[in-house]
Amino acid sequence: VQLVESGGGLVQPGGSLRLSCVASGFISGNYDMSWVRQAPGKGPEWVSSIEGGSSVTFYRDSVKGRFTISRDNTKNTLYLQMNNLKPDDTAVYSCATGRFVTTSPLMGQGTQVTVSS
Repeated sequence: VQLVESGGGLVQPGGSLRLSCVASGFISGNYDMSWVRQAPGKGPEWVSSIEGGSSVTFYRDSVKGRFTISRDNTKNTLYLQMNNLKPDDTAVYSCATGRFVTTSPLMGQGTQVTVSS
């Protein structure tokens, strides 16, 4: 049972990235899932969640209108589309089971997102 993220990188302010989180060993679509980020020198921060078995989504205020969480159950994959990225979005992004979490018993290793000119 594991979660593996990909899709991070270096992007200029205003740019976009799409993060992916592939689940194995369980059907992620049946579970609440979240994206969590941790910036250098700061604690983990909840970013977004999607309700298990539905398309109901939740976002922290600072990413509303810029980030979109989604899932493809045929691929057992969770996504985070990030648009209009800002330097404050720089962090390691991880996916995790649960809603509104900053940590979880099942959490990926993370992918680095750096927003800089």
